[in-house]
Amino acid sequence: MRGSRPMPLIRFEEVARHTSPDDCWVALGGKVYNMTSFLPDHPGGPQIIIKNAGKDVTRLFEATHPAGTLEKYLPKECYLGDLDASSVPDSVKQAQKKEEEEEKARRANVPPMAQCLNLNDFEAAGRQAMSPEAWAYYSSAADDEHTLRENRNVFERIWFRPRILRNVKEVDCSTQLLGYPSSMPVYITATALGRLGHPDGELNLTRGAARSGVIQMVPTLSSCSFDEIVQERRNGLPLQFFQLYVNSDRKVVLDMLRRAEEADIKAIFVTVDAPQLGRREKDMRMHFGGEGSNVQGGTVEKRDEGAARAISTFIDPSFDWDDLLFITRNTRLPVLLKGVQTWEDVVLACEMGLAGVVLSNHGGRQLNFAPPAIAVLEEAVHELKKRHMFPNKNFQLFVDGGFRRGTDVLKAIALGATAVGVGRPLLYAYSAYGSDGVVRALELLRDEIEMDMRLLGARTLQEVVPEMLDLRAMHARGAVSHL
Repeated sequence: MRGSRPMPLIRFEEVARHTSPDDCWVALGGKVYNMTSFLPDHPGGPQIIIKNAGKDVTRLFEATHPAGTLEKYLPKECYLGDLDASSVPDSVKQAQKKEEEEEKARRANVPPMAQCLNLNDFEAAGRQAMSPEAWAYYSSAADDEHTLRENRNVFERIWFRPRILRNVKEVDCSTQLLGYPSSMPVYITATALGRLGHPDGELNLTRGAARSGVIQMVPTLSSCSFDEIVQERRNGLPLQFFQLYVNSDRKVVLDMLRRAEEADIKAIFVTVDAPQLGRREKDMRMHFGGEGSNVQGGTVEKRDEGAARAISTFIDPSFDWDDLLFITRNTRLPVLLKGVQTWEDVVLACEMGLAGVVLSNHGGRQLNFAPPAIAVLEEAVHELKKRHMFPNKNFQLFVDGGFRRGTDVLKAIALGATAVGVGRPLLYAYSAYGSDGVVRALELLRDEIEMDMRLLGARTLQEVVPEMLDLRAMHARGAVSHL
C-alpha cells in the first residue's frame, strides 16, 4: 500500500484498456499507476510512457532507473492499486519467460573468465552475455563509425624505440591523478546505463575500482543512483571523480555540484563534446524501448532514435566558455573539461585556469571523423610547450578512446598524458562476469603495463619519455574502410 488508504486489486485487462495520452496506465513492480497527469513532467518525455501504455513496464524500468525513482518523481496520487497477478495473461507471462530463458541461454555460453587473456577477450564475452539491445547501445558509434575504428588503428602507427641494458628488475607503474593515488595510469571513465549489461550496473565498477586501486569517474547518466554509487565505497575506496552533463536548468547543475562536494567527490569533469548526442545508427536500429535515465530533465519527441538520444534531451546546447565560469564559481572542486578535440581548446582551458582536460571523441560516438585523442595529445603538448605551459602540475592531460593494451597506455604516457580512461572494455567485463570481471580486466592491463615498461627500458612512468616513440607514421591515415 502506498499512502494510508487501502487500495484495490486491479486486473491486467483493466490496465490494458488505458492506452491513450488522455488515459494512460502502466503496471510497474506489481502496482498500477495512472500516468496521465504525469506525462508532461516525465524527465524522459511523455512519448516513451505513451508507447508502453497498458503494459507491464517493470523490466524496462528496472534496466535503466536507479532505486528511488518513483518516490522522487511520481506523485503519490498516481498510484491506483496493486496488480492482480492472477489476471496477467498467459501470453504476457510466456513473453517474460522467453526473455528470461534467452538471457539464461546467453549467459550459459559465456566462456570461463580464465580464458580472457586481454581486454579484447572481454569484449567477445560481454557480447555473448548481453542482450542485442544492450550490445547495440554499448558498442555503437557515430554514422559509419570511422572515428571508432581510427581510435584503435592509430596505435598501430605509433612504434616504440626501446632502450636496453637498464636495470628493470623492479618497475613501478603507480602514479597520481590530480594529486590522488592510483595503482596505475588508468581510471574508469564515465559510461551510461550500466544496468543494461548487469543488474548491479555501475556498482560493479565501484567494487572493481576499490579492489584494483584505481579511480572511478561517476557518470551523470548512470542506471544506479548517485547515492548508491558513492555509498558503495568501502573505507573511502575507490576515490571518485564526477562526470557532469550540463543541464539547461542551472538549478539542477547547482544541486549536482553540491551533492558531489558532500559525497567527497574529488573533481568535476564537464562533458563538452555533446551539445547533442551523435547519430548512433546501430543503436537506433534496435528501436530502443527503455525509458532511459531519470536523473535529468527534458523532453523527447522521437523515441525510435536509440537509447543514447532517448536519455539525453536535457543537455544544454547553448553551454559555452562564458558559462564555464558558472561551474567554476559554484564549486570548490577542481574542474576539468571532458571531450576536448583540438590543441586550440586545450590552450584555452589552460589559460582559463582549469585543472586539466580529457582529450576524447566520446569513444567515436559523437562527430564522425573527429581525430583520435592520442593524435590531439601530441599536438596539444607541442603547442603548450611553445607557450611554456607544459609540464604543469596544475594542468593535467587525460585521454580516452580505444585503449585496450598496456602498450596503448604507455604511448599516451610518453606523449605527456597523466592517465588514460577505460570504459567499454570494463562494461563488457562486468556484463559477463560482474565485478570480478572488472578486477580481472584491470589486473591484466596492469600486468601488461609492467611487462611493457621492462621491455621498453623504463622503471617508472617518469622514464617513459617521448624519445621512446617513433611518430613518423602516426598522422598518415590510409583509405577509409567500410568493413
